[in-house]
Amino acid sequence: MSTLAELKQKTHQELVEIARSLGIPYAGLKKERLVHQILARKAEEEGLILGEGVLEIVPQGYGFLRSAAYSYTPGPDDIYVSQSQIKKFNLKTGDTVLGQVRPPKQGEKFFSLVKVEAINFEPPDKAKERVPFESLTPL
Repeated sequence: MSTLAELKQKTHQELVEIARSLGIPYAGLKKERLVHQILARKAEEEGLILGEGVLEIVPQGYGFLRSAAYSYTPGPDDIYVSQSQIKKFNLKTGDTVLGQVRPPKQGEKFFSLVKVEAINFEPPDKAKERVPFESLTPL
């Protein structure tokens, strides 16, 4: 199973080779678009794929997993995280989240987080039990 992060680290030429092997038309595609096309094809063949990033929650209540490749700023490979997932897992801005993602559907711009696999490199259930930073007592 390929991850979004693994594909982002590949060179343009490596992505062209992968696209060619998958039968994806690649002529003239930029690196970000190649990554999207490859992931969409792999999702069709293998099911969901893994994505990871650092969560930024926007004022509207939903969030995005940002990538180190873009210095954690908004980028074309951000992964959308729904408000319900943020509440369900008690997610906070700055959490590192790993999970299954799906490619954008028609009319959508971003990959979407479908299932949370790990939060801050721990099982998701542990995040539900976290004590808010403000409530911690210094030693």
